[in-house]
Amino acid sequence: MLEIIWTLVGICAFQAVFVACYVGNAGSFPKPLRPEEEEYYIKQMLSGDMEAKNVLIERNLRLVAHVIKKYVPFGSRDTEDLLSIGTIGLIKGISSYNNRHKTKLATYAAKCIENALHP
Repeated sequence: MLEIIWTLVGICAFQAVFVACYVGNAGSFPKPLRPEEEEYYIKQMLSGDMEAKNVLIERNLRLVAHVIKKYVPFGSRDTEDLLSIGTIGLIKGISSYNNRHKTKLATYAAKCIENALHP
């Protein structure tokens, strides 16, 4: 019985996060930044602007959802944990990103998310 309750709570919590993003952003996650916007926010972040860093994190949350769906079917009890861990990987990736190597932010962040999911 407790297992069923835990499963339902996990599914509901996971869905609540996605519903909040969906409702709060006119039906979907925040749209990804256009290349010129992304370049602007990266420059701002690298110069120490924390608000720019937050924008980059928020606008790349869709990437976390995309990466974690490879690891667990929707509705699984582990999905909420993977979403949290993946978000931490995203934050670490954006925090450590350096555009000198000409790697796209999404490519670098996706790898950081995957690294966070694999202990």
